Amino acid sequence: MARDYAKHCPVSPMKNCLLVTAVVLLIIQAASCQRVRVETEVEAYPTESVDLRCQFVDGGNTKLTQVSWIWEPTEGQRDNIAVFHPTYGESFPESPFTGRVRFIHGTLTNPSITITSLKMADAGRYTCEYATYPSGNEQGTTNLVMLAKPKNSASPVIVQAITSGKPVVVAQCEAADGKPAATINWMGAVGGTENTTSKKGPDGTVTVRSEYLLVPTPEDNGKEVTCIISQRTQDKPQTFPMKLSVEYPPTVSIVGYDNNWYIGRTDAVLTCQATGNPAPTTVTWTVMSGSMPDTVQINANKLIVRKVDEAVNTTFVCEVKNRLGVSKHQVTTAVIEQRKITAGPSTAGIIGGIIGVVLLLVIIGAVIILVRKRKQNAENRDGPPKHKPPPPVKAGSSTEMLNKPVTDPVTKELTETQPFSNVYYETSGEPVTDLDACDDDDGNTTGGGAANGGGHAVLEDSIQYADVETVNDEALPPYSDADGHHVDKPPSAAVARGESFVSAAMYV
Repeated sequence: MARDYAKHCPVSPMKNCLLVTAVVLLIIQAASCQRVRVETEVEAYPTESVDLRCQFVDGGNTKLTQVSWIWEPTEGQRDNIAVFHPTYGESFPESPFTGRVRFIHGTLTNPSITITSLKMADAGRYTCEYATYPSGNEQGTTNLVMLAKPKNSASPVIVQAITSGKPVVVAQCEAADGKPAATINWMGAVGGTENTTSKKGPDGTVTVRSEYLLVPTPEDNGKEVTCIISQRTQDKPQTFPMKLSVEYPPTVSIVGYDNNWYIGRTDAVLTCQATGNPAPTTVTWTVMSGSMPDTVQINANKLIVRKVDEAVNTTFVCEVKNRLGVSKHQVTTAVIEQRKITAGPSTAGIIGGIIGVVLLLVIIGAVIILVRKRKQNAENRDGPPKHKPPPPVKAGSSTEMLNKPVTDPVTKELTETQPFSNVYYETSGEPVTDLDACDDDDGNTTGGGAANGGGHAVLEDSIQYADVETVNDEALPPYSDADGHHVDKPPSAAVARGESFVSAAMYV
């Protein structure tokens, strides 16, 4: 196809024609590769088996003559490990896979193979290559990745305490024979450093070693550090907590002497406390004055004086040994005639403490009461009223002033005025609130509560007038306004809602 295409290329643009020809060849080759279906990458472990799958699809008019499996462990090395021919059958050339490889189906269209008893050295590229007509060889390649679970371990390193100098290895961690290489990290609060190295084995595995370094002191003994190993084949990182082992000579101290060894005291005890790594093996008590007094009894690291007398007025020495050395400590005991009275807590101090506690409780109680009271007040303000508010009272309405008794100027006697019983309203859709009457007043039985200050309600649209007795001798015009001016028409019936009013007085 490419050759025929080159024949039709013009001579002048020969370079462009060659470029197009190369592109066509690449397209043809890519189309051929796509017809050999394989897995791009397969993972496996030593001693296990693996299936390498291969299949020729969309053959069409292509004739398959033979299929071969080729192993490429390194670049440039190609070894045939399995061949299948439709006429001559299966063939397994001499190779490192002899006796460990076989065809699964044994057909040209599906020449998948199985490799057993895998080794780390089996890793590499495996190519399934077809010999076809007329397109030539077509192939697909699978990359076999061999994985190895590392053998993980960790342990502390016994060291001796030093006060200065270079750091030494106090713990080590190893992930051996793994593939791919493991990662090692350290975690600890002792302020050490780490040093990690790796070494590749002949089979492709990697061994990783890590050391934890520190300038060890006696205080570091028993402290914990943790090694953490992570690797691709592990579900989760593996941790190794360890306690450091720092050796040091024993340290000694004597406790128990209270400067109150009086004559006749019984069972006075001195204790020899010692620490060291390794643990102290022997504890020895001696006296500076020579032989041990008869009243003294030794029990391991305890020296017990059964009865204090002048014989124990001496210096006691405790000596401790371990593999690294010897340490001593001494205490001088002074025997006195009489017992020292140790001052106890004063009465005033006790009373003061009690008073302080009581005051504290009182303050706490006051704070609690204040908080609760504020909370209740807040609830009362925010919530609905807890009682019915008193009715509104309007003092000094016009109706009350008119209904108020009048004193006669001649007889000095009170005369009652005739209250207005007939007033007029402008009717509206809603009742008017009576500010002069109280609904809770038991004496209000007439049902009055209109805006006239207690008079009977009149709901008709007509205007009515009340007869009023003359109070003064001076005659007034039929209607007068508030300023005494003559008005020809009665007051307007358009009274604002909620306002009290009184018709102007007239003579009949």
